[in-house]
Amino acid sequence: MPTVTKAPHQKGDFFVDYEQKVFEDVKADPGEKALVTFHTVAFEGSIGLVNMLQATRLQRKGFETSVLLYGPGVTLGIQRGFPTLGDEAFPGHMAVNNQIEKFMKEGGKVYACRFALQALYGHGEPSLIPGITPIAPQDVLDIMLLHRKDNAFILDTWTL
Repeated sequence: MPTVTKAPHQKGDFFVDYEQKVFEDVKADPGEKALVTFHTVAFEGSIGLVNMLQATRLQRKGFETSVLLYGPGVTLGIQRGFPTLGDEAFPGHMAVNNQIEKFMKEGGKVYACRFALQALYGHGEPSLIPGITPIAPQDVLDIMLLHRKDNAFILDTWTL
């Protein structure tokens, strides 16, 4: 029978070369925009957090970056916490909220569809994380078209 002679992995070991970057570090040209859209349910997968991290990275690369929450994506922008709003019930519970707040603090803009907020998920505008701008359902298409006209980078996210 084969014998394992390799020592067990230890905390601090490296499994990959995390320092090598294959592609150049792209930065925005002056005036370039980016739009990240979310049509996903909060906590149904990692895409909400991953693309908030992407939006923050785009902002830091110099893109004027906006996030659009529509359909079930508005659930990402709801204030949460337990036992009271803002309390983290378990480690990571507030990760998306914290990332949205950080993104806006760094100059990013976040928009949430009023129709989805009320008609689909039963929330009003006071439920949104402060700083998120509620928009009419007709604005959902128009923000995408405006970014397209500006030749913006658009990252669309759909999950369900």
